[in-house]
Amino acid sequence: MRTLWLCLLSYIVLFSHVHAILTIDIIGGKEEGGQPIAIVPFGLETGMPSPYQNIAKIVSNDLHRSGRFATMPVHLLPEQPSYSDQIRFRRWQAAGMPHLVIGRIAGGLTGGYTVEFELFDVSRRKPIIGYRYTADAKTLRQVAHQISDDIYKALTGKRGVFSTRIVYVTVLRRGLRTQYHLYIADADGANPRLMLRSKEPVLSPCWSPDGQRIAYVTYSKTKRTKNMAVYIQEIRTGRRTRVSARRGLNAAPAWSPDGKHLALTLSKDGNPEIYLLNLRTGALTRLTHHQAIDTEPEWSPNGNSLVFTSDRSGKPQIYRMSANGGKAQRLTFKGDYNARPRFSPDGRKLALLHGSGNKYQIAVLTLSSGKLDILSKTTLDESPSFAPNGSMIIYATGTELAAVSIDGRVRQRLAVDMSEEVREPAWSPFYR
Repeated sequence: MRTLWLCLLSYIVLFSHVHAILTIDIIGGKEEGGQPIAIVPFGLETGMPSPYQNIAKIVSNDLHRSGRFATMPVHLLPEQPSYSDQIRFRRWQAAGMPHLVIGRIAGGLTGGYTVEFELFDVSRRKPIIGYRYTADAKTLRQVAHQISDDIYKALTGKRGVFSTRIVYVTVLRRGLRTQYHLYIADADGANPRLMLRSKEPVLSPCWSPDGQRIAYVTYSKTKRTKNMAVYIQEIRTGRRTRVSARRGLNAAPAWSPDGKHLALTLSKDGNPEIYLLNLRTGALTRLTHHQAIDTEPEWSPNGNSLVFTSDRSGKPQIYRMSANGGKAQRLTFKGDYNARPRFSPDGRKLALLHGSGNKYQIAVLTLSSGKLDILSKTTLDESPSFAPNGSMIIYATGTELAAVSIDGRVRQRLAVDMSEEVREPAWSPFYR
């Protein structure tokens, strides 16, 4: 049986191999009643070369992976219009298609691109939305994700996450040598960008609230010693700053919602406790005072409280306390092991790692009722992280990454090269 010490030891254990580029597959059933939608290949301005990115295909893949939509295969499209006056709505009605997306791309010869699209209600024969974007070769894929977000919001009423990113850690072993990499990528796994290459483990990456920085744990080395340390790295410049390298554990960083503090696990005084680090002044405030192990802090979205993992009841469970300190309230009671809590964006639920027997799975705790729902079907899961719209949870399965909708109906496998492994995922916030 796992103990909370295993959570802490994971900060110093060498993992297996990993890879940067992810391929996402739907492995569970799509959400029942997924909305049918047709994404027509975007027309090109006369004489222009085909752009490197296939806008319509990216949009179609985005919507399909969400589980909310059933996209029509290209070979079944009854026609391929680029302008509204080319649409023969009766054909789409006969095909049983309630929504239709058309678009066009201009430019690309000497400068950037102009991308236009329209989403139509077929039965009413009227557009629902239509926008124009400008892009260059480097940002064309981001425009496609933005179009997916526009369509998702128009048809579901919720903000899409296709324009967001994920951070993850990869580990590659070559004989006796092990190398760790920290990557960020689009939410669909494309455009991986290497942020850090290290011979030392890289752990617990987490996004700043504005999505511009990442905090993580690795090792700080001198000629005589090697110690755990918490770093903050700027995504745009790659510049990184060491913010905590105290004696003992420096682990599990978590940003406050205003970006001014990090909650940390430190053992500088002998026992792992939760501290707040003021990022402007460097001042530390100790929140927990208990002989048990307190670790893995997480801020509530409103910043008023934190949840954390503790074995003060004898086994790892989730507790909640005020951001100002004080008495901790136990939240989990089902199972032998509950750890790594992560708040949903609305603050009503917690994603966590739930252990019972030899199974360690991703579960969601509804805070108002205390109801615990197990979502994953694998048995060695870890590191859950909510999408910023609360619709999905990404997590590690021990060999690769996976994602599941909060109702458990939609499942995704983020596949990698089988000789490599990827771990420690975290979903970015929406960009402000």
